[in-house]
Amino acid sequence: MSSLGTHIQLFQEEWDRALASVTSHKDLEDMRIAFLGKKGKMVSLFALLGKASIEEKRQHGAQLNTLKKSCEHGIREKKEALIRQQANADSAKALAFDVSAYKPNQLEGALHPYTRIVHEVEDIFLSMGFDLLDGPEVETDYHNFTALNIPADHPARDMYDTFWLNTPSLLMRTHTSTVQIRAMAEKPLPLAGIATGRVFRHEAVDASHDHTFLQCEGIVIDKGINLSHLLGTLKTLIGSLFETESPEIRIRPGFFPFVEPGVEIDMRCPFCKTGCATCKKTCWIEVFPGGMIHPNVLREAGIDPNEYSGFAFGFGLTRLAMLKYGISDIRAFHSGKIAFLEQFS
Repeated sequence: MSSLGTHIQLFQEEWDRALASVTSHKDLEDMRIAFLGKKGKMVSLFALLGKASIEEKRQHGAQLNTLKKSCEHGIREKKEALIRQQANADSAKALAFDVSAYKPNQLEGALHPYTRIVHEVEDIFLSMGFDLLDGPEVETDYHNFTALNIPADHPARDMYDTFWLNTPSLLMRTHTSTVQIRAMAEKPLPLAGIATGRVFRHEAVDASHDHTFLQCEGIVIDKGINLSHLLGTLKTLIGSLFETESPEIRIRPGFFPFVEPGVEIDMRCPFCKTGCATCKKTCWIEVFPGGMIHPNVLREAGIDPNEYSGFAFGFGLTRLAMLKYGISDIRAFHSGKIAFLEQFS
């Protein structure tokens, strides 16, 4: 048995023992975090898969995805069993009600849709061998603009309504592309990673715009990378996120200073066939701007564009959450209304 196969078998045995010992919802949640959370044992297995040989990936890739789905199914089944067990206990208690022992029911919370979409997107990219990247929200002019081929006199700066701080050259990042620049300068090649997080723009707040929202930045750099790798990656994301085996996308040319060529990728509207208010009667929704990383950006990070190529993309996690969960007003995310959050329990 291969080294990765041994780790998978050990994970399965440890999982079975842990699941059998769960006796409460708290135990179940602690177990879910330990095994399936952002820093859990399953993430470690996918990290090993990303470093495995081609033969091991072919042998164990599908097995690992099946194991992950089986574990998620096991969590749901155990939760339902605990609920039934609690209901039976409550029924038995009602037969011999003791007024002196009465205690109000404990309230259960729900994950915010932001948390749900981040977990889903990160899980999908981890299954493809991407690393999770991170960076500061307070950024420098260099990382936010100059290193991305947007010098001080470039007209593209007008696209970003920037929150500048009182300290010279510091700002609230306007996109998660700043993490791309830091990763290129600090991490060895080949590189494949995503960064999720908040970005900030000085915009008027309405049903579709907010001053603070979530983005996801993706980057892949290696020898021989081309646009087909970008399109395949994004089709896999859309298919997994919206649970469709054949997601429809279209590609249009687009201009962004940090990629060349640049593309705009649209997905078929998930809510209609002939046009609706969400897609503005076009049947298409713009979701993924990206392209091949500009040679100037590679050079700025100390990477030879004659030897390496790469693609980068960025998309609004807030927009994807609105599409996936049918949320029509972006202001609901920050409303703090219990009725809104209860929809996701």
